[in-house]
Amino acid sequence: MNLPWPSFWQHIPEPDRPALRDALAELLGTGVLLGDDGRARELYLTARAYLRELAEYLAPLNLDLLADPDRPLLQARPVPGECGLTARFTKDETLLLLVLWRMYHDTRLERAVESVVVSANEVFQALRLTFQHIEPPTETHLERLLARCRNRRLVRFRRHEDPLRFGESSVEILPTLPRVIPFETLGAWEQMAGLHRPTQGAGREDTAPVTSEEAP
Repeated sequence: MNLPWPSFWQHIPEPDRPALRDALAELLGTGVLLGDDGRARELYLTARAYLRELAEYLAPLNLDLLADPDRPLLQARPVPGECGLTARFTKDETLLLLVLWRMYHDTRLERAVESVVVSANEVFQALRLTFQHIEPPTETHLERLLARCRNRRLVRFRRHEDPLRFGESSVEILPTLPRVIPFETLGAWEQMAGLHRPTQGAGREDTAPVTSEEAP
């Protein structure tokens, strides 16, 4: 069924409307529109031409539209304490995201790079060192957590083709992640991480939202 095109967007040419529909679906469904290649690139280029329209559409939902200045990326970020379209992270996802945030921050602090790419082994070691009192995830569980983060457009995860070399799998930490869980200072990050360090035997399915600015 083809629903009518909104009257307030009648000025948008017919050829651009399908792409704008899909771009909006991506922003509402995942919170992110990545325009690196293929069809996603087409959606991004169309969306860039209508940033004002998209921002005004998202505003009543208390979603702020952010355009990354360094790469083809648009992000719909919830306004803290105002937006009802927020996701909740499990305990394990929270710990993983805290570690990925720190890896992204430290790498960008050391050198200017467009993207931060680490291995699954490096993520595992960072989890083990950061949260020493919590049992580290198995390969299968870590892969499942990374897949969830990938679905939320927070990382790009490429599993190694050799099943025996999972640790060499590639994890690209996207700039969407520090916007989803923003910390003004490392002290703020340490305070949040400290809440989890004393925990032993924590349940894997306990929900634990990181901040009020979570992915839609």
